[in-house]
Amino acid sequence: MTTLTAVRRPAAQRASLGRRFLARHVAWVPVFAALGILLVMIIGAVAYFPNFQLPRILSSILLDNAYLLVLAVGMTFVILTGGIDLSVGAVMAFTGILCARLLGDGVPVGVAVPSMILIGAAIGLLIGLLVQYFDVQPFIASLVGMFLARGLAFVVSLESIKVEDGGLLWLQSTRFSFAGWYITPTGIIALLSVAIAAIVLRYTRFGRTIYAVGGNEQSARLMGLAVVRTKLIAYVISGVCAGLAGIILTAYSGAGYPLNGMGTELDTIAAVVIGGTLLTGGSGFVLGSMIGVFVYGLIKTIISFLGAEQSWTRITVGALLLVFVVVQRLIVRRSARRS
Repeated sequence: MTTLTAVRRPAAQRASLGRRFLARHVAWVPVFAALGILLVMIIGAVAYFPNFQLPRILSSILLDNAYLLVLAVGMTFVILTGGIDLSVGAVMAFTGILCARLLGDGVPVGVAVPSMILIGAAIGLLIGLLVQYFDVQPFIASLVGMFLARGLAFVVSLESIKVEDGGLLWLQSTRFSFAGWYITPTGIIALLSVAIAAIVLRYTRFGRTIYAVGGNEQSARLMGLAVVRTKLIAYVISGVCAGLAGIILTAYSGAGYPLNGMGTELDTIAAVVIGGTLLTGGSGFVLGSMIGVFVYGLIKTIISFLGAEQSWTRITVGALLLVFVVVQRLIVRRSARRS
């Protein structure tokens, strides 16, 4: 009897430790869920497809979705504050085609690229000002930014503009290979943006304020935190990422096009939510958003291997999004009960 009790006690202790860990790190549950889905998909694809070369496929996913990963980084900041930014796809298209036009007119790449990032920041600042000083809902304010950027893209050109500048094309054409893996400068930029964002959110006062504002804006004001400035900077960061994504997409495709990025804002939001960021704000991680982008990219890859129509990508992502929204609601309810 004593021996049986001694065996049961460590098991009970381990279960108790597991419950305490989940209670203290409940925000990580959706991230671990997304990571689990990614691993299951990888294992299933490797087992089902004989020619599924994991290093090459994952490298290809980063190559094809580098612009989406950069957009997801900026969107994570905005959603963490409890906002939304529907303009990112249009801003990406505008900065991309404007960059192609400027390069075609002989503007040096060292001038054109920073200018696109500044333009993205300016549109993000405009949206932030509408939200903070004119009390416009983030959905409507970012919709204004989306129409503005898309219209400006058509003003630049109604047709695609091919890029001939070797400096910009180098970002996509150069590959660094090692042990079956490869990466391009665009992929490096995307991963650096994730690393910088993760450090900012984890280790800086601004990052902690982002979480506080998204968790409870009124409490953040009462604590004397710079709520207005923080939300403005969050939208500026989203605009900067959209401008940078426009450059990456233009380098990837070799041309700027005013219809680029149609619906990309929804793909970005889906990747961020699948990665575990709460749409209500205050909880989430940029590393989770990166996992969400890889889940999205792997779904497209597997569907291509199956030879099915790409419409199944939308269906699958929609189903995953539904699951993660339900998980988010359960987390919010559990947090409300504990408080």
